Amino acid sequence: MIIGVIHPGEMGAAIGALLTRRGHEALWASAGRSGATGLRARGAGLADAGSVEALAGRAEVILSVCPPHVALDVARTVGSAGFGGLYVDANAVSPETAHAVGAAVQAGGATHVDGGIIGPPPGVAGSTRLYLSGAAAGRVAEIFEGTELGPVVLAGEPGVASALKMAYAAWTKGSAALLLATLAAARAEGVEEALRAEWELSQPGLLGRAEAAAESAAKKGWRWVGEMEEIAATLAASDLPDGFHQAAAEVFGRAGRDRTGAPDQRTLELVLGNLAGRPPR
Repeated sequence: MIIGVIHPGEMGAAIGALLTRRGHEALWASAGRSGATGLRARGAGLADAGSVEALAGRAEVILSVCPPHVALDVARTVGSAGFGGLYVDANAVSPETAHAVGAAVQAGGATHVDGGIIGPPPGVAGSTRLYLSGAAAGRVAEIFEGTELGPVVLAGEPGVASALKMAYAAWTKGSAALLLATLAAARAEGVEEALRAEWELSQPGLLGRAEAAAESAAKKGWRWVGEMEEIAATLAASDLPDGFHQAAAEVFGRAGRDRTGAPDQRTLELVLGNLAGRPPR
């Protein structure tokens, strides 16, 4: 099959690579993308279609794996291009946004399949799952059967897979934000060392989780701002408090980005310095 991948970041490039290994032709669109994205795409064996519109004109299936805040814009571009194949929106968005994505691509003639990815970029079988919902979910699952990206078809209409992704990330990434904010507050109040010592006694391993959270936030937190906002919208739609994840969005927005490749502890210091408004020690 000819499968378009929009846009091949770390996750998208890994998925594109497994598609090419299965003998599919995987396309990407270089227009407006960075040099780093181009390197990832070429390394994964993706062919450059040039623009999203050109990609839509060639592909039978399009897989959208992009930051959540641009998911709807990408869908509108594909819908305007008159794409008539399977459109898999595998972004971290709320069910409401998933429905808007579906409307945008269906207006152009596409069949919408809702998706949610849980796990790291697929490299080892069993590590990462692609949850799918919608009438054509089984057709998409067939593409990924036997690959490192395990497909799971959920009963229900588009929006169900996104709801699961939102519920899962509400805890995993939300708790990471809480952990970083807690440690930053302790620093601001001058009790950070005492808190660290207490954690070593009563919560062993928590400091290690904080270091991992900081590393992830420095690397990918800019993408998680939109994801936290989508989770907040999901909770609000269920008449649940949304303030925690709105705050988590702010935490990740303030965390900054670390391009130094520094060890975990140094990254934690950088992130805490940004959150607490003080320079790293």
